[in-house]
Amino acid sequence: MAIAKAERLMNLALCLLGTRRPLSKRELRGSIEAYLEAGSDDSFNRMFERDKDDLRELGLIIETVENLDGDTGYLARRDSNRLPPITLDAEEAAALGLAAKVWQQARLAGAASGALQKLRAAGMPEAEDAYEVHSALEPRIPVHEAAFEPLMLACRDRRPVTFDYRKANSARPAQRQVEPWTLECWRGHWYLAGWDRDRGAERVFRLSRIAGKVRSRSGAFTAEVPDVVTVRETVESWAGETATRTARIRLRSGSGYPLRSRAIAVREIGDGWDELEIPYGHGLDAWLVEFGPDVVVEEPADLRADVVDRLRAVAKD
Repeated sequence: MAIAKAERLMNLALCLLGTRRPLSKRELRGSIEAYLEAGSDDSFNRMFERDKDDLRELGLIIETVENLDGDTGYLARRDSNRLPPITLDAEEAAALGLAAKVWQQARLAGAASGALQKLRAAGMPEAEDAYEVHSALEPRIPVHEAAFEPLMLACRDRRPVTFDYRKANSARPAQRQVEPWTLECWRGHWYLAGWDRDRGAERVFRLSRIAGKVRSRSGAFTAEVPDVVTVRETVESWAGETATRTARIRLRSGSGYPLRSRAIAVREIGDGWDELEIPYGHGLDAWLVEFGPDVVVEEPADLRADVVDRLRAVAKD
């Protein structure tokens, strides 16, 4: 449905931009296939008015002209809708080049490279690549999950989705109905934040735990979409970024360097083990499980129990 509407809007925009005289509703209806398929005049009029408002909201300047016979016509003059010349200095060009490199291993690689080539063809200056010349390090945002692209499009188009999701402490996936808000990358993992219709609450889903295909559903969102800052805070809080207390763990010597970097205190206890005190927030149990036998939770008891449950669920798989 979203693709059909986008195609209809594009055809209407091309008609309005390509004409030298105002076109009436009757002429536009005869030129665009989707309007010809409208069941009645009322249905066409409602569709046309919505499309016209959507194009204006997207920035297209549409003029309404009344001819001598009293008929109303529409056109979008090219001089009024022409974009200004693209002017970028060397620093701005370098920033765009770096952004394109970030996505080279992700699903957006083709779009990023194509956009950069078009900007260079339009006269964007060639910037020196600081990462290529002075460093062996190169920025990357890895996106290996098949769910990324359909979820990215669903977030953009505000379309509900369904997918099978396996919680860390569950052996089998369960279907979830979600109104997707945004995707966030945190500690090398992608997360989807959105409204879970079945639970009637805000939830965060790790893309690597989505099984099978993401399926789009028709209809509008039922819950209000919060601002970007709120969603990002939700992702960080769920993943353990927001700590409310501390935990004490044993960590095998020479391992778990990401945990050591967050530790408030580290103490050697012998036999190849260290004791760490680390911030404890929601989602820490999922992170600790990734270190396997190199980590033993000492306290609090509820964190220890959550880690044990997750390990048992993994063992069942």
